Amino acid sequence: MAAIHKTVAEEIIETVSINEIKEALINEYRRRIIRYRMVNEGMKKKYGMTFEDFESKNIVKEQSFSWNVESDDMEWEHAVEGVRYAEQKLEGFHLT
Repeated sequence: MAAIHKTVAEEIIETVSINEIKEALINEYRRRIIRYRMVNEGMKKKYGMTFEDFESKNIVKEQSFSWNVESDDMEWEHAVEGVRYAEQKLEGFHLT
């Protein structure tokens, strides 16, 4: 009969409790929220408005679709949506 070999990942998983995994996830979502909020605040200062205003005023078009403004738009949207997503995940842990 062939011996069953565990992978390193399987061995690690067996040594970590569910509570430790939950705590790691909670900390990761909190870290992401902080990072995304920092991006959001930086963009608010840079453009002097909220992301919603930036979008509704179509600043990307106003700035002739420059790469820098389009890049900021994508990064800003990712940050705003990232906060929303991470907060939703934390609500699943009943922590927000």
